[in-house]
Amino acid sequence: MTVLEQTKAPARRPTNRRRPSPLGSKWTPYLFLAPAALFVLVFQAVPLAQEIYLSFTRTTLLNPTRSTWVGLDNYVRIFSDESFHQTLLTTFIYVVACVVGAVGSGLVVALLLNTAFRGRGVVRALITVPWAAPGIAVALIATWMFNSQYGIVNRFLNAIGLGVPGGSILDSPRYALPAILVTTIWQLFPFTSVVLLSALQAVPQDLTEAATVDGAGRWWTFRAVTWQVIKPAVGLLALLMTIWSLRRFELIWLMTKGGPVGATETLVIDLYSQAFDSKELGSAAAIGMVGVIISFIVIMGSRLVARAAEKGDV
Repeated sequence: MTVLEQTKAPARRPTNRRRPSPLGSKWTPYLFLAPAALFVLVFQAVPLAQEIYLSFTRTTLLNPTRSTWVGLDNYVRIFSDESFHQTLLTTFIYVVACVVGAVGSGLVVALLLNTAFRGRGVVRALITVPWAAPGIAVALIATWMFNSQYGIVNRFLNAIGLGVPGGSILDSPRYALPAILVTTIWQLFPFTSVVLLSALQAVPQDLTEAATVDGAGRWWTFRAVTWQVIKPAVGLLALLMTIWSLRRFELIWLMTKGGPVGATETLVIDLYSQAFDSKELGSAAAIGMVGVIISFIVIMGSRLVARAAEKGDV
């Protein structure tokens, strides 16, 4: 090679070897899951382990650092108490009524909002107000509405001849729980209606029109076409409503505090009473573990139902 050719030849640039990015390695999924896993470990797993240990001890709120191991005594004591059986029954009634009422009313509202009418956008926006309102505000408004002296509910019931004797709905063992159920469903149904409305808009219109052309009525069209599309959303909502109903505290506590005479006492209300009124942290932890076990059974049952639905058995 001549000197001229050497001068014209381009100079080679030094190549810098780049280190492989961690985003392209096999650890990438674990890297993204690490913050969530750390959060669950610190704020869920550790407190749950502490609660499990606490449920096997006799610990008081006045001296929480000093505990005595008692084994299953806390569980034996709460299950041998007849009032706890009533608490479980009240919790079951409350959860079932909330799930059926919230999902059922949400489905009806979603079907209505899915039809075309003037002002539909405004109605869709206003329907979310109960869900957006804070639980404390909802409880205070409901307490005012059910008031025996100036509550609008009592005035309406008296006007149609169905007034409650004495007008004390929230003080009546017979009517307190239905009043709380109505308030809870009123707060929950906007969420279910919005979710189901989104599911309804995913229903293929050509299948609906084909069923109508084949002579199927509204019920059979809904059962054969619409329900098959929205069924997963309904199952998810039922699971969420069950968990939320098991955990609901502020609305019941602010309206009745579990009364009168335990008519509205659910597991979380009983847990709070044991921990802060009776100051028995061990018994409160045992009640909490009962709620955890019930939630676990509900979740596993929902998964089994979902798998059966995928296989076509449901």
